[in-house]
Amino acid sequence: MTAAVSLLIVAVLGVIFNGEGAFFRWETHRDMLRQMSVFGILACGATIVIVSGGIDLAVGSILALCAVLFSILTIGMGWGAAPAIAVTALAGMICGAVSGGLIARLTMQPFVATLAMMVFARGVAKLMSGGEKISTAVQEPDGTFRYVDVPRVFEALNAKTLGDNLAVVTIVMGFCLVVCWVLLAHTSTGRALYAIGGNEEAARLSGIRVTPAKMLTYALSGLLCAVAGMCQAAQEQQGDPETGATYELTAIAMVVIGGTSLRGGEGSIGRTAFGILTIGYLEKILSINAVGEETRLMLTGLVIVIAVLAQHARAGT
Repeated sequence: MTAAVSLLIVAVLGVIFNGEGAFFRWETHRDMLRQMSVFGILACGATIVIVSGGIDLAVGSILALCAVLFSILTIGMGWGAAPAIAVTALAGMICGAVSGGLIARLTMQPFVATLAMMVFARGVAKLMSGGEKISTAVQEPDGTFRYVDVPRVFEALNAKTLGDNLAVVTIVMGFCLVVCWVLLAHTSTGRALYAIGGNEEAARLSGIRVTPAKMLTYALSGLLCAVAGMCQAAQEQQGDPETGATYELTAIAMVVIGGTSLRGGEGSIGRTAFGILTIGYLEKILSINAVGEETRLMLTGLVIVIAVLAQHARAGT
């Protein structure tokens, strides 16, 4: 309910401060959804992790690693879409599974384990790319450059459909939302994750295999990072080892604003969808009204604080 109210308040602000009518044009909403799609995909993974009582700070760095790897495979090596997607998805899952293993098997704190992965994955991204962006301008051994065509998979992911009314990356985000909703709301795995987030010891005593479940949680988060990384590379038409910095904060903010408790055991993908739209519209309204980035950041931080305080008030703490 709080998530819906937050979105309604932001929508009312959009009607009032409409940027000389820009808020009432469909293109504004279409572009907002496109701009928030990568963050929304990351927020799906963050929801799964937070519901299980964890946190994942590595998503931005894993996104960068996967964006670089996807670009190397498609632009630099000329791989087809299917094998490049499969290898990139596997890389993201491995990164997530390593974090999950550190947490579940070695009992490392999620904050520490994912912080370590955040630094490590960023380093791998820079190592793979040589610290340079992987673009269609390919440098030859003699120092000259040759230009290659943008891979078809990049064009497909970066395209608009339905008469240019909806971006393909937005459809990808919608698909991720639906899959994660089914996982959490309609499977035994989802029920196990809620139980682990609510009380891990009680879940273990009730027969839930906590260690594999937690490892799966972070592996799924890594997979969604890979999906987001491929979408990011397609939108930028390059693999940038510096991309994704602070993306984890935006993804977590979307989850929190949506009403999912950072304590674990409570929340839903539906709530996260409200959080995605709330952050997306807030950013877009400030943008169409030419509000500076520094003010946008401060207002976003204020909204997060209000959302957390509303959670506490609802819980009676």
